[in-house]
Amino acid sequence: MTSTPTPVPPTTAAFHVQAVLSFAISLAAVGLAVIYLPADGWVRAFLGLGILYVTTSAFTLAKTVRDRQEVSTVVTRVDQARMDKLLAEHDPYAVR
Repeated sequence: MTSTPTPVPPTTAAFHVQAVLSFAISLAAVGLAVIYLPADGWVRAFLGLGILYVTTSAFTLAKTVRDRQEVSTVVTRVDQARMDKLLAEHDPYAVR
């Protein structure tokens, strides 16, 4: 008796659109807030660079988390396949 893992359903198109729009709106709002901030140009430039740094860091973190999860999923599937093979080959009534 082998059991195959059930595939994880992909996210819906609506969820993807919501995530992209949420990101775009939040980034635009913070960007506009920095642009219209009543401060010196150097302060706004510094904050703008900070926004870019945080954004790229968030993308990098999300990618590394996803990659690590994919690796652990592959390892789990390989281990499960090995265990299924051992269980299928095991005969508890065999005389040794």
